[in-house]
Amino acid sequence: MHIVVPELQHAYDEVRRHSLALAEPLSAEDQNVQSMPDASPTKWHLAHTTWFFETVVLKPYLPGYRPFDERYAYLFNSYYEALGPRHARPQRGLLTRPSLQEVHAYRRHVDESMATLMSTLGEAGLAAVAPVITLGLHHEQQHQELIVTDIVHALSCNPLKPAYRPAREESAPGAKRASTLEWLKQPGGVVRIGHDGQGFAFDNEGPRHEYLLRPYEIAHRLVTCGEYAAFIADGGYARPELWLSDGWAAIQREGWGAPIYWSRADENDLTSGRDDSGNWRVFGLSGMESLDPDAPVSNLSFYEAAAYAEWAGARLPTEFEWEAAFDAPGIEQMTEHVWQWTRSSYDPYPGFRPLAGVAAEYNGKFMVGQQVLRGGSIATPPGHTRRTYRNFFPPAARWQFTGVRLVRDN
Repeated sequence: MHIVVPELQHAYDEVRRHSLALAEPLSAEDQNVQSMPDASPTKWHLAHTTWFFETVVLKPYLPGYRPFDERYAYLFNSYYEALGPRHARPQRGLLTRPSLQEVHAYRRHVDESMATLMSTLGEAGLAAVAPVITLGLHHEQQHQELIVTDIVHALSCNPLKPAYRPAREESAPGAKRASTLEWLKQPGGVVRIGHDGQGFAFDNEGPRHEYLLRPYEIAHRLVTCGEYAAFIADGGYARPELWLSDGWAAIQREGWGAPIYWSRADENDLTSGRDDSGNWRVFGLSGMESLDPDAPVSNLSFYEAAAYAEWAGARLPTEFEWEAAFDAPGIEQMTEHVWQWTRSSYDPYPGFRPLAGVAAEYNGKFMVGQQVLRGGSIATPPGHTRRTYRNFFPPAARWQFTGVRLVRDN
């Protein structure tokens, strides 16, 4: 593998800058809040991604490297058992120290050391470390998405419903009308699934293998907010026949009656622009806005997605059907809108082997009790999506930008 130092350094610099840019609209108080155990503070994300480069790259590969603060190994480890004990995940919001300024200093220390490493390694040494650096960059891009989704959840808990960023013209209600739903016939047959080895991929995207599909039809676009509102109006959350057993138990236990960020205005609403007509409003990146019936519905759990599909007389695609249809003529919205729930459990592909060393804990040990999502969302960093990417979350998760694409048996 031929490695060019300036290109690797440029990629590193761009990814690291983007993390700080995502945090720029947030106050120090915003960056320390943790709204639930599944989310993490922005400050923690900035530190953890730095810890990854320090621990997995600098300590083993840069002779004489001195950690910024030895205590950070405990504070900012996420789930790597091989690297020792760590601060409890649900308590990350209690880390008021180190300060945000100290975390920024930590990032600068590691960035300077990474530049030294990349400039001093010979070609053989760089060839050995470049794949680890590249993994670290894609790892940071995953946390960039989490920075956005986690802070949206935190801001949604604030009665003032503050916006993460100003509204954009293209996101205004009615900015783009949804086309009439079309069903694209797919022939099925034996298809090749998984990454082909060209360019970067996580270990869970391979090995590439053959899979037999029955003929099916896939919706050319995503399910819209207006379509999902019709499901609610038809009593969708009160009809147990539409729900998987665990999903019905979840909505009874949690009191779900709409997507997590949907609400109706009331007299005690503290936000501006109150909609007194009683129409649905949706909280998102730009704060509270009127529901756009043509926008893809977002922030659904797998249970809600499956119930909607049942109501619509369809089903969710398997991850193999989704991947096979990625380039189908007429297909739209496969990336950059919402992650799309599939009916596939997160299992290893035939012949799967995790990465060697510490990175062995990256994906494989989570292959139980999770559903695969495909595509990418409005929070996914540019260049981080591909047709073989396998995202995964437990079926009750709703704080990610997750939505629905339908399929039918042909």
